[in-house]
Amino acid sequence: MSGDTFSAAAAQIGPVETLTSPAGRFSARQDRPIPAHSHTGPMASLDLVALVVREYDAAIDFFVNVLRFELVEDVPSLTNDGRPKRWVVVRPSGGGTGILLARADGERQVAVVGEQFAGRVGLFLRVDDFDAEYARMLAAGVRFVAAPRVEPYGQVAVFFDLEGNRWDLLGRATAG
Repeated sequence: MSGDTFSAAAAQIGPVETLTSPAGRFSARQDRPIPAHSHTGPMASLDLVALVVREYDAAIDFFVNVLRFELVEDVPSLTNDGRPKRWVVVRPSGGGTGILLARADGERQVAVVGEQFAGRVGLFLRVDDFDAEYARMLAAGVRFVAAPRVEPYGQVAVFFDLEGNRWDLLGRATAG
């Protein structure tokens, strides 16, 4: 965007004020007219998140055979510079958001395999029958950090995927 175009766009947006919140400072528009091009309907859904893996086939095996996800897509594709890759998408049965399994390409990506969330839980798998899924996953060899516990949002147990990323296995919150 050229400087003149940017200045014209900024003039259309109008003044911005700085507000202070408990989390810190952020900017907010003083007036909030909805531009003619704004979408006023429901927000679009989050379709995919990417998870960097060492190898496609091992990751597919883990997600499909251990976690019982559906293999939605597995098709040849190309990198931005024309090298072959695969477009591999898995999704929990009946779930909306899928996971794009992205094979690590280069040292930088290899370095984040299993550490995409810096040691924190980064993915959350909600299940209807927590006890059955927990027992099934244990029998399938999934490594859990500790025994399940109960939180206000439901039963939870932290587990590792095949690459070492931490997930929460979440049960439904009980009424009470």
